[in-house]
Amino acid sequence: MLKTRVVTALLLVAGLALILFALPPLAAVLAFAAIAALAAWEWGGLMRQDQPARVMYACVLVLFCWQLTVVAQLVPVLLGVAAVFWILVVPLWFRYRWTLAGNDFFGYLLGALVILPTWAAMVALHAVSTWLLLAAMALVWVADISAYFAGRAFGKHGRHKLAPTISPGKTWEGVAGAVVGVLIYGAIVLGYSPLAGSLPLAWPLLALLLMLLTAASVIGDLFESLLKRQAGIKDSSNLLPGHGGVLDRIDALTSTLPLAALILYLVKS
Repeated sequence: MLKTRVVTALLLVAGLALILFALPPLAAVLAFAAIAALAAWEWGGLMRQDQPARVMYACVLVLFCWQLTVVAQLVPVLLGVAAVFWILVVPLWFRYRWTLAGNDFFGYLLGALVILPTWAAMVALHAVSTWLLLAAMALVWVADISAYFAGRAFGKHGRHKLAPTISPGKTWEGVAGAVVGVLIYGAIVLGYSPLAGSLPLAWPLLALLLMLLTAASVIGDLFESLLKRQAGIKDSSNLLPGHGGVLDRIDALTSTLPLAALILYLVKS
């Protein structure tokens, strides 16, 4: 199992590097659309749909991606709607334990609201700078790794569970570790990398934005965990041996990347 996980992880890293640094911009956009299509197919599984419905939904999401390239001025609006969803609606979802129904228009609409802004954010950040997109994605990975080690070190007794009915292993100690890790990461990236000066904001405001993005990553992770628990499945699919499915790998990115892209739009406007 460990060997399978390692091999899959190496292939994922190689694939991401190919998309970000080797493919021309249009090919990268298509690759992002393929990721969105796979995520949409898995979303249909969370809704307990049969294969034809899941494939059809994936195709529809790709068409929506294409439409956004035609009407690019809708992208900031879509990112704003996504930000409202993650910051205001999802906490209510946690509180009231809403569920995805079966063949339900709302479920399909919700999937589009989760997946489509993620694709749009990837395209927007990549268009500005490949390194900017990679930095935004790495923020999520740093938060996840920092939370894991902080939780192991300080939350091993489980005294401060974050969401025990959703993800019993997550603790507030882990969240604190994620915040600290992201702040250190942000200081390094914004101070000493090629991205230095890309966000001409005072450090206190940047620190607040980094903490907001960290919170968004935690919310995205918990949201998919809740949907899987409600669907009675461990992984969104088995497309990635040893790692589950595409949604399992981009769960925190679905909440973080749209918010990062929206912040960039607001700063640059």
